Amino acid sequence: MDYERIWAPWRLSYILGDAPSPEQAPQANLLPGGAADCFLCQAAAAGDECRKLVVARTDRCVALLNRYPYNNGHMLVAPRRHIAGLDQLESCEPSDMLETIARMTRLLSKVLKPEGFNIGLNLGRAAGAGLPGHLHWHIVPRWSGDTNFMPVLSGIRVIPQSLEALWQGLSQASGEGMRG
Repeated sequence: MDYERIWAPWRLSYILGDAPSPEQAPQANLLPGGAADCFLCQAAAAGDECRKLVVARTDRCVALLNRYPYNNGHMLVAPRRHIAGLDQLESCEPSDMLETIARMTRLLSKVLKPEGFNIGLNLGRAAGAGLPGHLHWHIVPRWSGDTNFMPVLSGIRVIPQSLEALWQGLSQASGEGMRG
């Protein structure tokens, strides 16, 4: 029997529970009120877009690739401010984030050609929020038949593209640089 290898080296830090220590966080670049141990706050600060996997940034929000994706192209859209709930959003933020979500789905459609999307948010740890302190939406591209026996039998998801290659492809296809 021939075995195929599933290569997803970026997931090792997730499996081992490694998280960047606060001293590794670019604290000098954090926005006012940003949390040094929050990867979304780190992404909200300008600079090093490729390392942070930031695909787009506006004055109010940031869009980045999920380092531990459910599916190829899994993105997060978050306010640049470190807030936990919808009730903390300023009046101008929801429309900016919705426009960014729409722009990212168009970009993902152009590059990956998915047949659909799951878009949503988890509010609170009990609802599945892995980072309950910083509000964020998930954009998950979907294809017919993209689920298979791997997650059911062994808890494994197969992601066919490296995060860096996907970031490069999205950055090139956006044609508008990193700002919105």
